[in-house]
Amino acid sequence: MEKANTSFHYRIDREGLTVEELLRDEWKAGKKTIHQMRMEKAVTDTAGNPVDWRTPLEVGMKLVFHFKDAVSSYKPDKDITVSILFEDEHIIAALKPAGMAIHPDETDDGGTFMNAIMAHMVTTGGAYAEHIHRLDKGTEGIVLVAKHPIAKALLDRMIEERAITRIYHAEVDGLVKRMRGTLQYPIGRDRHHPTRRRVSPGGQDAITRYRVMKRGEETTYIEASLETGRTHQIRVHFSHIGHPVTGDTLYGGSETADGNYRLTAKKVSFNHPFTTAQTTIEVK
Repeated sequence: MEKANTSFHYRIDREGLTVEELLRDEWKAGKKTIHQMRMEKAVTDTAGNPVDWRTPLEVGMKLVFHFKDAVSSYKPDKDITVSILFEDEHIIAALKPAGMAIHPDETDDGGTFMNAIMAHMVTTGGAYAEHIHRLDKGTEGIVLVAKHPIAKALLDRMIEERAITRIYHAEVDGLVKRMRGTLQYPIGRDRHHPTRRRVSPGGQDAITRYRVMKRGEETTYIEASLETGRTHQIRVHFSHIGHPVTGDTLYGGSETADGNYRLTAKKVSFNHPFTTAQTTIEVK
């Protein structure tokens, strides 16, 4: 892919802050990233003049951060599109359809969510996009994507620190009796199946909180939030308590006419790492 100059603008909001402090202390950028940006004089004013890294900056001063070699490997695939729900200089939130993989595997380099995102980026001259979290191929919903390396580092840390709230809606088989509850069962690999997970005493800690939204004749509609982000977490937890996600035949769910299972990543909420604004993105 042809290289592009990935960049973003930032307005100084605290008196006396230096570029060095902003990158090292506020954003906790890695030493390698900071060293490379310093050597490349990659922080400029809006006129393109390099900014001294140790000089205190005035509130309101606008900086531009450049990443000359920040290029992602995903090939743009213009034959597929995804709905963009939110976008600024730092983040994209887009809707992944059920049945679409997040990223290519070793045998295929197109047709995935990230190929569609890269096609979108190319239309604006961008060359960098990296997803922050994953959704199973059969799960529909919101995926967050970073548009530059510092956004990637900050959002990765927010995921680790559970500072991004993720809400899912699901239809599950059977009638769930409790109106709300917490499912706390460790999840590990199923040694008898290459992709399946299972509740296992030696697995990773996993916590799912839920509430019942409504009950149908044979299924229950629930809202679930993740305190941890284990592979197949909601699917494994609800299967474990006897209420597999409807259509999720891998975990014992009843079959659906379209072959898809009923799980949607409905909403994400977080304090924006660059603007500090409370940001909520939701599938309508």
